[in-house]
Amino acid sequence: MNAVTDPAKLLVERLLRLLRWRVWIQEKLQPTEWQITLLWAAFVGGLGALVSLVFQGLAEGVHDLLSGSSAGVVESMRQLPWWAVLALPAAGGLLAGLVLLLGQRIARGQSSTDYMEAIVIGSGHLPIRASLVKSTAALFSIGSGGSIGREGPMVQLSAVMASFIGRWRQFTPPQLRLLVACGAAAGIASAYNAPIAGSFFVAEIILGTIAMESLGPLAVAAVAAALTVRVLTSEAQLYKVPAFKLNSPWEMLPYVALGLIAGVAAPWFLRSLRQAEKFFVATKLPLIARLTLGGLVVGALAIKVPEVTGNGYSVVVNILNGHIVWSALLVIFACKWLATAASFGSGAPGGVFTPSLFMGASVGYLFGTGVHAIWPAAAPNPGAFALVGMGAFLSAASRAPVMAVIMLFEMTLSYDIILPLMLCSVIAYYTAKGFEDRSLYSEALKRKAAETPGGGAFEVGSVAELMKSKPPTLPAGARFAEIAGLFLSLRVNNLYVTDGVGRFLGAVSLHDIKPYLGEAELAELVIAKDILREDFPRVMPTASLSDALGGFLNFEAERLPVVSPDGTLVGSLAKGDLLLALVEKRKKPAV
Repeated sequence: MNAVTDPAKLLVERLLRLLRWRVWIQEKLQPTEWQITLLWAAFVGGLGALVSLVFQGLAEGVHDLLSGSSAGVVESMRQLPWWAVLALPAAGGLLAGLVLLLGQRIARGQSSTDYMEAIVIGSGHLPIRASLVKSTAALFSIGSGGSIGREGPMVQLSAVMASFIGRWRQFTPPQLRLLVACGAAAGIASAYNAPIAGSFFVAEIILGTIAMESLGPLAVAAVAAALTVRVLTSEAQLYKVPAFKLNSPWEMLPYVALGLIAGVAAPWFLRSLRQAEKFFVATKLPLIARLTLGGLVVGALAIKVPEVTGNGYSVVVNILNGHIVWSALLVIFACKWLATAASFGSGAPGGVFTPSLFMGASVGYLFGTGVHAIWPAAAPNPGAFALVGMGAFLSAASRAPVMAVIMLFEMTLSYDIILPLMLCSVIAYYTAKGFEDRSLYSEALKRKAAETPGGGAFEVGSVAELMKSKPPTLPAGARFAEIAGLFLSLRVNNLYVTDGVGRFLGAVSLHDIKPYLGEAELAELVIAKDILREDFPRVMPTASLSDALGGFLNFEAERLPVVSPDGTLVGSLAKGDLLLALVEKRKKPAV
């Protein structure tokens, strides 16, 4: 008899020892679902930074291969003969078009969903093959000198990585959208070394809310990305600028005028990009021909003005440091505007975020030079106006003044410029909003939302749309060893007990088995029915989100069982998913 029962007793005693550790860890160390979300956000942030750095290195490699020079884009164009300058962007457009054409077979019908669409009107699912094809095409557009930014593909790839991880871990739609948003924040932080602005970019422009349920993970992802970039590249400041000082309150008056100018110029810039897009579409040329034509326009302008190529970063640095005279900048500004419209309008994959910074720096510097000529005391350094102009133009174009102010501060680390930057950015924002109620990103989102049946991701209205099916369950007659085994193998604090036909009877909590952990003989006699809590809170699948929130009040649980009217257990509802869904319902969508 002892030979039979002793192994069973040994097994129970071993389970009890493990359970005592499990209870201690749960009480002292076990992270909540929100803390787990922050860990995933940090992981996604680090991976997003790595992906962004790889894309940046590949873009530089493509430029070296096409141009035969390891110098910057603008400097390479200065060294090439005129025919090569004309041909290089056109060749890049041709190669980008070929990649997109051939990539249609690789993508096999996948839509080219971007990260904003996936977050705002989608479920968080980003197609991997289609995104890789578009990003590969962007390598040729960017590497050949197209007047387009590289931040777009960097953010997209970082978001794709986050979407893949979230789907691998079977995240619910609210969690997946948040994780993709974390990937986007990591991409922005990696591109501009601006973690605060990266998180506010996604919160203010895409999510439309700065609630801590979403802003917290965004900030963690952005910080992890920025730290990864700094460790691997030793970069801490994107734009190194001279120190600026506000000598008199009267100097604020010209900044008010600059805010008005930027608020008018930014909408016209956006209009010109849309008009260029309509023009290229109206030509009815194949995509390859349109991209080649756009590259030819950029190349033709670059023969005399090589500064129009690339995203404009090196030129902005020269502007901020006063290395360009105003007459030359006036020509560069006009040609860069036309080159950006040609690249964007032809369909070249990339971003227009950095070109917008170029436009703002040019507007600010030209205005500051004019003020200096008329009233030297009000504009002792036109470079300060260039810096403020970047923030004001970005604020007006993106309709995100908080993000613009923070980003300019992070990219320059110049605190003295904060006062005029804040004033100018707010004035530019309201001026642009009164002038035209469309932003840098709203048009594409509106078009995608119109094409999405049902209006997108903001239609979640009941528990059934948020619950997770097949929660861990126990039969009423489950013995202590089975209960202990499930608690040890699953990261849950409550197990739901059902009868033979799946009706919910109650729940066994990890704390409910605590009294039996020191009594092996007593534990052998316990079954689930003896220790279940029949009054465990539950929600109906048809309940509204606000009603479901009431079930979590005055009850500490990360999940509640979802029970149908006939008593059948149909799923479980996570508190984190519920809070994210409520935040999504009360926010104003970016579309």
